Amino acid sequence: MSDTTDFLLSSYTYDLPESSIAQEPLAERGQSRLMVMPRTGPLTLRHRHFYELREELPEGALLIANNSRVLPARLKGLRHTGGKVEFLLLSPLPTVLARAETVEGQPECLQAPAEGLLRCGGHPVPGEWIHFGESVRLCLQKPGDFGRWEVMLQWQGNLAADFEAEGSMPLPPYIRRAPQSGDRERYQTVYAREDKTGSVAAPTAGLHFTPQIREDLLSRGFEWKEVTLYVGYGTFSPVRCDDIRDHHMHGELVEVPEETAEAIRRARKEGRKIIAVGTTSARALEGAWQAQGDITAYRGVTDIFLYPGKKVHVIDGLITNFHLPGSTLIMLVAALVGRERILEAYGEAVRRGYRFFSYGDAMFIKP
Repeated sequence: MSDTTDFLLSSYTYDLPESSIAQEPLAERGQSRLMVMPRTGPLTLRHRHFYELREELPEGALLIANNSRVLPARLKGLRHTGGKVEFLLLSPLPTVLARAETVEGQPECLQAPAEGLLRCGGHPVPGEWIHFGESVRLCLQKPGDFGRWEVMLQWQGNLAADFEAEGSMPLPPYIRRAPQSGDRERYQTVYAREDKTGSVAAPTAGLHFTPQIREDLLSRGFEWKEVTLYVGYGTFSPVRCDDIRDHHMHGELVEVPEETAEAIRRARKEGRKIIAVGTTSARALEGAWQAQGDITAYRGVTDIFLYPGKKVHVIDGLITNFHLPGSTLIMLVAALVGRERILEAYGEAVRRGYRFFSYGDAMFIKP
């Protein structure tokens, strides 16, 4: 049960020193710290390293990870005035490509509607064209709140390749430095699939895994399956409503293959625990359940928003990072364990010097 305090945005704040926000990844992925937190019962926290995860997982646990790949989705271009422009594509790349059509009179050129965040000087207006390198341009269509724009994107050839060549990794704003060449590898999970390129933020809980850790888990009888959620604006859009129930999540494209759905049904039948690797995997699974009332193969858009009082149907536990105060992600974690409980654990993490957010340390909510 939750009380009305659980629905107040102000109830999800906590004190976090600037020095606790990780600005760089560790030299080795699996060396990050791991706070182990029981989902229920006495709040006894254990402090380990991520490479020790195998010792904390329930026997035969099924891990489900998000295999989406981050697109270097931030482009820099020029306005007709000569002013500099930065554009962050928010629409999932597969959605953009599915809408593509040939530009009339230009058979080598494709276009599709898209949405993104625009940052520039001056006052951009609908109908204005902005160029990014030689192959990509866009026409501004309709402004939205907080820098969002609906645009018509035009390109020649392979749009993904254009972003790879011209774009930079969309590091979140709390990483107060420019993207570096190393971020191309480190702000990407080792199991991200090329054919699942299109996220504008990494599924960061997965950043801690190495090929060796995954192989070790499989050799010890744990099972690994994957879903795809193309991480979009919904994952970092701030909650601006005093009552969080008034917040609306932006939709994100989800794919749950039948192989994964079957593994979940089998694990349930055998009494094995289902562990989501990251909040995006949790949203994919719970969103599929919300859409169908069961866990079967699914492809569609989810805008699921989990917070205390909302029932979790599929997952038993969660591997995750430490999340921003007042974010939908800390609310999702609170839906699993309770708001006061998660805030108490976060307070302990601050006191013990854990590293927070995308390049930070990990937490395992253990069933």
